[in-house]
This record gives sequence, C-alpha cells and structure tokens, in this order.
Amino acid sequence: MARMERIRADAPDLKAAIRNNYDAIASRYDWVLGAWEWVGLRQLRKHLLSHARGRVLEIGVGTGRNLPLYPPGLELHAVDFSPPMLERAERRATRLGLSVQFREMDAEQLAFPDAHFDTVVCTLVTCTFPHPDQALREMRRVVRPDGRVLLLEHGYSNRPWLRRLQEWRADRQFEWLGCRWDREPHLIAREAGLEPEVHRRYLFGVVHVMALRPQGP
Repeated sequence: MARMERIRADAPDLKAAIRNNYDAIASRYDWVLGAWEWVGLRQLRKHLLSHARGRVLEIGVGTGRNLPLYPPGLELHAVDFSPPMLERAERRATRLGLSVQFREMDAEQLAFPDAHFDTVVCTLVTCTFPHPDQALREMRRVVRPDGRVLLLEHGYSNRPWLRRLQEWRADRQFEWLGCRWDREPHLIAREAGLEPEVHRRYLFGVVHVMALRPQGP
C-alpha cells in the first residue's frame, strides 16, 4: 500500500513521486476536497461541464467528482495515471449508472488519435503536471479543430497580496501532492496553442475557468 512521502522538485522521477502520493490519498481525496467544493468549486465545475458536447475526454478524472455533473447524452472517456483513483471513479460511475470508458494514461502522452474528441475536460489537474505545456499540447492535439478544451484550474491570483502569499507558500504546497499554484494557466494554454474564448477568475482571482479553442497550425 502506498504511503505519502515528501515530494522534492529535484526527484529523479518526479512523476512517479506525484503518482505515489495520489495513490496513497485516493481513499481520502473526496474528504480533502470537500470544503472547497462547498465554497463554490462544485458550482464552477457544474457550469463548466454544461458546455461539454459529443465525445468527451476527461483528463485526470481522479475519483470521478465531475461524473454526476455532466449533461446527459455524452460519450464519456476518462483517464488518470493513478490506479486507485481510477478504481474509485469506476465505482462512482457504476453507482450513477453511467457508461464511461476508463483508461490508465499519462496526460503528457495521450494514446488517442488526432482530433478524436469534441470536448476535452481537465479540472484542478494541470497544476500537478511536471510539464503542463506538454499536457495542454496533447489536449489540443486530440480535440477536433471545432471542439473545445474546458479547463478549471488554480494559479496565481490577480490580487497582489494573495500572490505574495502564494509565492511564500509555493514550495510547501508542492511537497504534498506536487501541486503548483504559482503558475499562470491561461498563459500556459496560449503557449500550447489554445486560445481562451472565455476566461474568468473566481475565489479572489485564484481559480481560472476557461473555454479554450485550438489555434490553427
């Protein structure tokens, strides 16, 4: 059974260190996020997911917290790199009576063809990717040219006092789940070839909600 260990930014295999801690916390993950869900995250998720259409890929499905929030009539696919997280998501889908195709997969190397999905969803996960630009380029690759990437992520606040606090606590935050809250997700998305159609900030400017469209070649 996995045990949580302090994550070091210079770990020889950073991705494996992050995966280990998600494996270890899978049984408690919903409880850990519970308070944040009730102060507004659940409503933000629900509003974002209401724009999902057609064949949908969710990256970093975790324990499946988004599953009950999708509109009906979608073809759902979901990936995560943590087997214990996927097991919990599969059980949640069964309880909800949802048909979801689950696969263990690395977000930075998606095993799907180009332009395969109408919608790609990623919520509160890119903060843990060692190379978020690569993961977002993969999202751009697998979404149709007329599709959308729906992203909910936390990053730097646009409030100077809170940004300073984030900078002060960034290393301690990272040591727990490899989570970086000292990033600019909207700028990383642009660099990866995804143009924000909608970009709004919530919760003191920390939470970014974006609908992104793939830019041309």
